[in-house]
Amino acid sequence: MHANLLDEASKIITDPLVLVNVVSKRVRQMSKGQRPMVEVGVRADLCDIALREIIEGKLVPRAASDAKED
Repeated sequence: MHANLLDEASKIITDPLVLVNVVSKRVRQMSKGQRPMVEVGVRADLCDIALREIIEGKLVPRAASDAKED
């Protein structure tokens, strides 16, 4: 995980617990076959991809009352 991506994403999702949960859920989704919502390099790490999705505004957390189990 690149520290600069983490710093940028933490400016968008300021609660560290929410950030960790959003990234970990997205990593699980991509590891099960969902495609990234951003352009990725050949050797991109799934955590970095999830952070880039947050930075680019393609991945936003939902309120707990709106969330459904995947």
